[in-house]
Amino acid sequence: MDFGFSDEQLMIQDVARRIAQEKIAPSAEHHDRTGEFPLENIRTLGENGLMGIEVPAEYGGAGMDPIAYVLAMVEIAAADAAHSTIVSVNNSLFCNGILTFGNEEQKQLYVRAIAEGREIGAFALTEPQSGSDATAMRCKATLQDDGTYLVNGKKSWITSGPVAKYIVLFAMTDMDKGARGITAFMVDTEREGFHRGKTEPKMGIRASATCEIEFTDYVIKPEEVLGAEGEGFKIAMSVLDAGRIGIASQAIGIARAAYEATLEYVRERKAFGQPIGAFQMTQAKIADMKCKLDASLLLTLRAAWKKGETEKHGGRFSTEAAVAKLTASEAAMWITHQALQIHGGMGYSKELPIERYFRDAKITEIYEGTSEIQRLVIARNETGLR
Repeated sequence: MDFGFSDEQLMIQDVARRIAQEKIAPSAEHHDRTGEFPLENIRTLGENGLMGIEVPAEYGGAGMDPIAYVLAMVEIAAADAAHSTIVSVNNSLFCNGILTFGNEEQKQLYVRAIAEGREIGAFALTEPQSGSDATAMRCKATLQDDGTYLVNGKKSWITSGPVAKYIVLFAMTDMDKGARGITAFMVDTEREGFHRGKTEPKMGIRASATCEIEFTDYVIKPEEVLGAEGEGFKIAMSVLDAGRIGIASQAIGIARAAYEATLEYVRERKAFGQPIGAFQMTQAKIADMKCKLDASLLLTLRAAWKKGETEKHGGRFSTEAAVAKLTASEAAMWITHQALQIHGGMGYSKELPIERYFRDAKITEIYEGTSEIQRLVIARNETGLR
């Protein structure tokens, strides 16, 4: 593993940092307070290659690698986690899945519009009764005599669902086969039979629009099958491995923002005649925050490096991705908690972004595989036991 970054990787990091500081950070409080989807900022990110960082140039992306993706995601998340959620879904869950399992026509039709920031993509796996247990899904796609599929059912907690043009959908095509009966499809949300529910009133990442979606006799054409029939579960698990690197990066960005704000605060805030950063209990918290932050970043870069290696030589990176997400998400929750505690009453006030960092950090322990699921993935991969 090379700890040095290439000029190209540093360039995309600089672009992300500039947009994050000039566009995203100044509007973060407004978007958090109102829940307004940051479409203008997302368009700017797309125009600068950040909605398709690992997407090859021939499909409208920046043509970069997983390391560059981590570096850019951290910068965006440090400015506002909600923006980074939208970026993560477009990059990791939408574009990555189609690039890996889609055909040439699907790549041209679906990936280009998303990578260029002209449209928004989404990923529909979770259902009201099936979260961590994806094989319990009830959304059904029934094959018709003319080769089309008729889809009926609901999906819940769909990030970018209220605004998405295209969605990667997972539905049962054979209920008797369990995981092997799941198929992935491409959905155009402007077609008859697709319905959006209310936007969820979330605790954090409030500008990242989330809703329930429903299908009523929605017709899917044969050319809209992603991969082959019955490969949906394999596709979903593969895509989630990549997504977990994105969420780990998001967690690092949130934690870094909280840590940097805390460093500044403990130098300036005085109590008993000296800066509170001079007190040993505060120093212990700062030291632990720094260790957790650095460990999370290194583990996430390792996962990104391993992803790049598997793309070249084959193999899996599920353990590395799970380790990165578990470590980074729990570190973000701990670091933002300590940051709030150190800031005291001001940390609890909406006058400072500390309480937003705390609220935003929590979701990183939940979506794209809870911390409990990450521990199962890691332990099962390590022991070989199921």
